[in-house]
Amino acid sequence: MVNQTRRQFIQTGMAGGVTLATAAQPVWSANANNEVNLGFIGCGGRGNILMSAFSKVSGVTIGGVCDPDTDRLEQAKERFPKTHAWTDLRDLIEDKSIDAIVIATCNHWHCLAAIWAMEAGKDVYVEKPLSHSQWEGEQTVAAAAKYKKICQLGTQQRSDPMQAEIKEFLHKEKGLGDILSVQVNRVGVRSSIGKRSTPLPIPHNMDYDLWLGPAADVPIFRDKLQYDWHWDWNTGSGEMGNWGIHILDDVRNVVFRDTVKVPKRIQSIGGRVVWEDAGATPNVQMVAMDTGSVPVQIQLANIAAEPGGKKGPKHLGPGSGYIVQCSGGHYEGRRGSGVAFDQDGKEVRSFKGDSGNGSHQENFIAAVRKRDQNILNADIVVGNDSTAWCNLANSSFRASKEYDGDIVKKGLPSMKEQADRLGEILSPYGIGLQSKEIQASAVLEVDSETGQFVGVDAEQANQFYRRSYRTGFAVPKLM
Repeated sequence: MVNQTRRQFIQTGMAGGVTLATAAQPVWSANANNEVNLGFIGCGGRGNILMSAFSKVSGVTIGGVCDPDTDRLEQAKERFPKTHAWTDLRDLIEDKSIDAIVIATCNHWHCLAAIWAMEAGKDVYVEKPLSHSQWEGEQTVAAAAKYKKICQLGTQQRSDPMQAEIKEFLHKEKGLGDILSVQVNRVGVRSSIGKRSTPLPIPHNMDYDLWLGPAADVPIFRDKLQYDWHWDWNTGSGEMGNWGIHILDDVRNVVFRDTVKVPKRIQSIGGRVVWEDAGATPNVQMVAMDTGSVPVQIQLANIAAEPGGKKGPKHLGPGSGYIVQCSGGHYEGRRGSGVAFDQDGKEVRSFKGDSGNGSHQENFIAAVRKRDQNILNADIVVGNDSTAWCNLANSSFRASKEYDGDIVKKGLPSMKEQADRLGEILSPYGIGLQSKEIQASAVLEVDSETGQFVGVDAEQANQFYRRSYRTGFAVPKLM
């Protein structure tokens, strides 16, 4: 039976947020069997994958599951009959038998759920992207420091041993010479999410108030509530926050070795084209980033190469991955594998990994047992910085205006090339860059200390740095 009763939280005046009386005390300590009892918030696709991964780690038990969708919750309960189940995450967080929390909710819940859990003395494994807006990511970092909690981001490739081999090859061995530039690709066909004439009815099995949490209560006009929340700015972060975070985190790790917190300048062009649906996030986007050293280009394309087609637009390198251009050749990296080529296109060396599945979860549990966040492969600080690249890219798009060729001409060096590439992708659909559907931003300058924009159009772009929260679901200000 699912326990739907929520115990009363103790309210505080902290920025309209909610905290717990037990906040300062850790609840887990070594026992005879060194067991860790996990609670899962979110029982959808990713949540179930994480349940499987963590259940294979020695000494880990699935002690609690939580989801406002009672159908999903009952399915999780069937998988793990001995576990406790709740619809309200605050009940799970309050339960003293739970040692650590795994968060696999919609993006808009990640930070508040993580902060509440750490306030209650729990360690946290939170899915990517860390934040829905950059300000709340900063508060989550502050919470981990304040409450001295272990907090890992679910960018699992960080735990793939292959990554260390690639860094050794590119940087210490200089296997391809000097690194010149990076191209990030996410080219994968998706489809329309539909556009209703009347608001979507909320399923009867859903506690919609809890599902919304921090998000605004506004009508939904897409065809499905679940998953397609990714393409709504109210709850999701588009493809940039869905797949882009994985690839950009790889680039920060492998190419920059985490030395670049955020890019210095950024520019975006793109739009949501062809589908005429209820989605708001771009399904084609080109982003240029000036990091102060190696320039980075991003190409996102979710439409088919031609109307009615099933394959994405042609592209160099992996569809979901990155290309590192070097003075002596190039490296193509993707999840779980990579190949280095010389200037003539001949393979120099290949790399094979395990994508970090399993080992990333083991890494989190090891840090929990040792009480040492320094051994985490995707520490919350690193995860927040990688997520910042996605949030900045999204903010630059949302601060864009109708496409203007002069903006491109006066833009970052790679933007002309990227605009031409976007034009090629749109051409089969009879859409030109001058279409009202295509938007372009000015070159936006970023303050590396604050992660906010400064200079031209900064005010417009910074309005997405922090969102407004519903009463009772505000992320507390901790820094």
